[in-house]
Amino acid sequence: MTKVSPLAPASFPTLPAIAGVKVAAGEAGIRYSGRVDLLYAELVEGTSVAGVFTRSSMPSVPVDLCRRSLANGEGHARALVVNSGNANAFTGRAGFDAAQATVEAAARIAGCDVDHVFVSSTGVIGEPPPAEKITTALPKLKAQLGDDWEAAARAICTTDTFPKASLRTAKIGGENVTIAGICKGSGMIAPNMGTMLGYIFTDAAVPPGVLQHLLTRSTDRSFNAITVDSDASTSDTVLAFATAQKQHQWVAAAGDAHFRDFRRKFDEVMLDLAHQIVRDGEGATKFVSVTVKGAAGSAAAKKIALAIANSPLVKTAIAGEDANWGRIVMAVGKSGEKADRDKLGIVIGGVQVAVNGGVVHGYDEAPVAQHMKGQEIAIEVDVGVGNSSATVWTCDLTHGYIDINGSYRS
Repeated sequence: MTKVSPLAPASFPTLPAIAGVKVAAGEAGIRYSGRVDLLYAELVEGTSVAGVFTRSSMPSVPVDLCRRSLANGEGHARALVVNSGNANAFTGRAGFDAAQATVEAAARIAGCDVDHVFVSSTGVIGEPPPAEKITTALPKLKAQLGDDWEAAARAICTTDTFPKASLRTAKIGGENVTIAGICKGSGMIAPNMGTMLGYIFTDAAVPPGVLQHLLTRSTDRSFNAITVDSDASTSDTVLAFATAQKQHQWVAAAGDAHFRDFRRKFDEVMLDLAHQIVRDGEGATKFVSVTVKGAAGSAAAKKIALAIANSPLVKTAIAGEDANWGRIVMAVGKSGEKADRDKLGIVIGGVQVAVNGGVVHGYDEAPVAQHMKGQEIAIEVDVGVGNSSATVWTCDLTHGYIDINGSYRS
């Protein structure tokens, strides 16, 4: 990893042992030597699984295999294998054979059906993956299974500058359960999902259908509401696993009243992980929230917010600490969604900049300019045509992004 992002959390959270899941990470030498690059997780029999994946028309082979396992395995999982260094995307038959060999090797080690094995890969696109290095390393990881979550989080990193994890305790009918997650992501981040992998684990008993509903809903508000560079990846995967090792009131539907706290804490883990990806955006120095209000619908609000968040002109102005709110007006206009020019309002850092389609009378740029010097930037826009709103999160665009991506394969 390179120099840690200035927006990174102070430390990696302490994740406890989670009943029903063990993890191990090691060096397989997939692309680099001396780097942890392979994660193996084993899950107790009866574990529920749910997944959401990239909507790219060029998905990686592991994405295809995860979709297959999700359908054929009837929502249950026993093993997870994740490698970094090679995305196994656009690799043809060789890529399929390599991923299939990984699945079969993991199934033998875990003692389960191949349809209960899930795989993910992240790294360089277009290079055949070294399957033998992965399959050779798996038995060693089996012997090392434990609870080292930080090593697990580091194993899935690529250009990330810090490993990412989140933890919450929730109640289901009075019983405490644990929700923990790890993820990776730094660049090629944009809805629908970006070059990110995320894995959520809980010891709660959540049926597959309920877990899938929960994950899909939560992803839309978290991983599908962030952007670093507007580029969607071939490999995006978020999987949720529920090991059913805690005894609690039965969950029949996602809307159950006794499931409310779990839903809220699950959303918190997902959003925390999504925010950490933005905070690790390639070259990022500022974390930016963009809220759009007064839109014709929630989809329109989100589209306008993303137009602002993805604008290179807006992002470079933020990087340069320039309170150039005219670029925000430009981005609203290019979104293609309804907006009333003569009712448009803009607030930056809590300071009203524009109202009713024009700059505020007596506007003083000094407090806004001071806000732009901070690491946390807040932009709020009212487009004046309805009652819907949406918030997305992004980062600034600096020369660091060019430095990282100009030498990515070296």
